[in-house]
Amino acid sequence: MSLLVFSFYLVSAYSMLWPPSSSHSPPPLSPAPPGLSDPPGPASRGDLDPYLSCSAPGRRLRIAVLLSGGVDSSVALRLLRAAGHSCTAFYLKIWFQEDFENFWSECPWEEDLKYAQAVCEQVNVPLEVVHLTDEYWKNVVSYIIEEYRSGRTPNPDVLCNTRIKFGAFVDAISSMEFDFIASGHYAKVVHSSNHIDNASELNLSEDMVKDQTYFLSHLSQAQLKRLIFPLGCISKDEVRKLAARFDLPNKDRKDSQGICFLGKIKFSEFVARHIGEMEGVILEAETGDFLGSHRGFWFYTIGQRQGLRLPGGPWYVVEKDTKYNVVFVSRNYFSVDKRRRLFRVGSLKWLTGARPTEISQLRCKVRHGPGFYNCSLSLELGENGQEDVALVQLPKDDQGLAAGQFAAFYQDRTCIGSGVILESLNDQGFPVCQKALEIARMEDKSKLGTPVKIKAKPEGTVG
Repeated sequence: MSLLVFSFYLVSAYSMLWPPSSSHSPPPLSPAPPGLSDPPGPASRGDLDPYLSCSAPGRRLRIAVLLSGGVDSSVALRLLRAAGHSCTAFYLKIWFQEDFENFWSECPWEEDLKYAQAVCEQVNVPLEVVHLTDEYWKNVVSYIIEEYRSGRTPNPDVLCNTRIKFGAFVDAISSMEFDFIASGHYAKVVHSSNHIDNASELNLSEDMVKDQTYFLSHLSQAQLKRLIFPLGCISKDEVRKLAARFDLPNKDRKDSQGICFLGKIKFSEFVARHIGEMEGVILEAETGDFLGSHRGFWFYTIGQRQGLRLPGGPWYVVEKDTKYNVVFVSRNYFSVDKRRRLFRVGSLKWLTGARPTEISQLRCKVRHGPGFYNCSLSLELGENGQEDVALVQLPKDDQGLAAGQFAAFYQDRTCIGSGVILESLNDQGFPVCQKALEIARMEDKSKLGTPVKIKAKPEGTVG
């Protein structure tokens, strides 16, 4: 493990740390001591009671709070304080942001950290900065790079949660003996009264649009037992109102939309820096016409329409030739039946730690969002003869199914686990014509000359 560097803010930081013990399992939830006073704030504890049901109110817990500088994690911290808990905030800083410092006059993480400091200073909560350089490279970035080089579409946010936020970070603070770790995720963790012996559950949040159980679906039971998500019982609108009510310094900040830890860095810049660029050709799938050039197949995913810079669209990426670095596009992506409803899922992880007993009537998500499919799955041994592989059947086609993404499985409102999509077994793919395939295999593509002049798409045709 790399050297973990801690930067300390506020002189009271060490007063929040407890001595290590032989076990890092959270203790049973205990009643709050008599006379416990409410933390200072613009509203009384009674006023906030309707918002505290996911914050373990009525107990005195020692909680490590992941603070990003955004509104969600800041409101989560304030709710935990209102519930009577003793909190220490942590900001995770990694090499990746430092590597891109020269892209801006100000480091991209500095603004986030300043907001995090200001939020903590409002309620005298200590803030520590944890550097996880080697862990992030080894467990997330290198995996992303290899997946894109292989033509697959990985999900960095799932890996960030499993391997960094609730993996390497938890290891880094293990000697501090916190009872729980909290963050601003929209999800609900249900702990049994016998917290140590019985399994904890990951349930859908109250806000189905913002729900983030998909990104948390690859956690282990040991990780889940350590977690509290205060925002799992309230909506995003309520979070915004609470931010204004608390008069948070970041109450008007926009939500981040990028990949985990990228900050202000564009994804294309990340890919260009770590995989590089290699010019290739863009061919129309139906005709083989040479339409233009691209910077490398790894910049594109199936179904993508942004970044192609072709007139007469919309154009969609329909296939990629990773051997010859060719991207095939079409204006008829949604008019072709690609029959993607049966697929295999590997690297399965079940949140209880064991196979589910009922697998014939489940729901699943193949991407983040409020939409579900009813599904059934059967389990079989993989090629190594040990690891389970799931064969998943959907009731209808999903044209955006992508190898490398995660499929998360649910029983009612409970997420039971997930795995990585390996391949679609009945995927006929988009019909690329023979001429286009032959051109793709040409060694010297300079013989193609200049791109053809693209004609406008006939009106009334389906994109």
